[in-house]
Amino acid sequence: MVSSPAPERAALPPVLDMTPRIHLASRSEKKSWISGVGWIAGHSPSSNRHQLWGISGQLGFLSFCSFSLTLIDALDTLLILGNVSEFQRVIEVLQDNVDFDIDVNASVFETNIRASELSLSSVNEVVGGLLSAHLLSKKAGVEVEAGWPCSGPLLRMAEEAARKLLPAFQTPTGMPYGTVNLLHGVNPGETPVTCTAGIGTFIVEFATLSSLTGDRVFEDVARVALMHLWESRSDIGLVGNHIDVLTGKWVAQDAGIGAGVDSYFEYLVKGAILLQDEKLMAMFLEYNKAIRNYTRFDDWYLWVQMYKGTVSMPVFQSLEAYWPGLQSLIGDIDNAMRTFLNYYTVWKQFGGLPEFYNIPQGYTVEKREGYPLRPGGVERTRRGSKQQISHFSLLRGHCSWSALDFAELIESAMYLYRATGDPTLLELGRDAVESIEKISKVECGFATIKDLRDHKLDNRMESFFLAETVKYLYLLFDPTNFIHNNGSTFDAVITPYGECILGAGGYIFNTEAHPIDPAALHCCRRLKEEQWEVEDLMREFYSLKRNRSKFQKKTVSSGPWEPPAGPGTLFSPENHDQARERKPAKQKVPLLSCPSQPFTSKLALLGQVFLDSS
Repeated sequence: MVSSPAPERAALPPVLDMTPRIHLASRSEKKSWISGVGWIAGHSPSSNRHQLWGISGQLGFLSFCSFSLTLIDALDTLLILGNVSEFQRVIEVLQDNVDFDIDVNASVFETNIRASELSLSSVNEVVGGLLSAHLLSKKAGVEVEAGWPCSGPLLRMAEEAARKLLPAFQTPTGMPYGTVNLLHGVNPGETPVTCTAGIGTFIVEFATLSSLTGDRVFEDVARVALMHLWESRSDIGLVGNHIDVLTGKWVAQDAGIGAGVDSYFEYLVKGAILLQDEKLMAMFLEYNKAIRNYTRFDDWYLWVQMYKGTVSMPVFQSLEAYWPGLQSLIGDIDNAMRTFLNYYTVWKQFGGLPEFYNIPQGYTVEKREGYPLRPGGVERTRRGSKQQISHFSLLRGHCSWSALDFAELIESAMYLYRATGDPTLLELGRDAVESIEKISKVECGFATIKDLRDHKLDNRMESFFLAETVKYLYLLFDPTNFIHNNGSTFDAVITPYGECILGAGGYIFNTEAHPIDPAALHCCRRLKEEQWEVEDLMREFYSLKRNRSKFQKKTVSSGPWEPPAGPGTLFSPENHDQARERKPAKQKVPLLSCPSQPFTSKLALLGQVFLDSS
């Protein structure tokens, strides 16, 4: 059921006509951003091993892989900004140079979601960037092969990268290690302690990959990891910051919505929308109740002890600014706006968001001890043969700020503006542009800011500045962008499985702002799910056949039949297919019918989810 319409607002002039107030909306500014993104792509050498040093203008060696993570991270931004020719050129460069068979340790989490930092996360980020570019290829005028979107070179690259991550999931709990060697798998001495976000941020990319390729192993391992986190929550419904993936015991017991936890909650919501998964949404709503009960104070969200709910750290982290955007996706607009305005107040106080802000004192945190770790910045100390997390340490200084640190706030502004049309959100966008140009702009790009107090710059330009910050700013001011399509236009694509509708809107952004077209999943999934059902039936048939003699001994008086247990049977814990949770039985319908969707959360045109309370 769709919620009742919101009260009518005063008509606003088109955003692109508001050039006196919002100068980014001018065509010249658009061309400036397009050329800026094109510059980094155009100056990435064919060896594909470099990223930009913003101040010096040099191309610094990036020791992750034999390809440029910046290229993959910025690829879909090129298309969103309209730079089709560079998009096409970069795809050719990637096809000629990508090689994942290298002896290097990579973050499972970041490799899945983005494409840019050395940490199992550095490869999942690559997966997300490649999947997004693959699904946007036809729109960019790239000649696609027969069978697209269910096949293609970028899809094969994404699958190859994802397979490199699978050894990390081979733990007693199913929760992955944080790092994997791309050539040899998990190193014997690898620490078993992983942040919550590093465990729960796979379902968007891995479910997409399973749907496009037909190999469900990716979605299976992502779901198992999600379920074990869910089962590890405390009695009051909270999860901590870091957990031992071998024992399932919490190492860091601070509960909040910020660094180390953030994208876990994000992926429960986005995974639910992408997959129309009722259970994932129900899990998030239960977490949301606990978060409101124990961590929310005056529309701020503090850090609390996960078992007791007592406040442990009264701070706001810049990475928490994603939360209002997430609230908007579940239709909680009023709470989202109140929290957003709190964060915007901090922005106006400093001209940006400090990494850590002491809420009671109203100023930046002056000490580095006692605050949550960044997911990609865990400092470790050697204790005997094991690596342990030094819990009271930070990756960077207390006032450091970069494009990453306010990308989340701009993301929330973009979502909330689409939902409300509130011009205050455009003012935030204007302030962001002015801050970037005044503080961060250098001759060869936009440098990271090391310290908000004196605006000292660092000699690097992060790839996520191009993947997130530029993209969300552009989309905030460009209401006609194809990403905002409300279903009025679409592309009909002929695949080996029949006609497929793509590009109708409803794009789901992964946590590094790579958009996924949900329609593509269903284009490839229709016959793949039928194939999976046949495989399940065949396994069940042979299992029943092996146990036929046992069944023949049963009589009517012996009671109802019970499934056999033990090694080697379909229902044994050892069976691979029982490692993943069985989906609820689906109503069988004719292939040519159009059954209504059972998911109680319906999507509005602009991407909001309105919960059916009836």
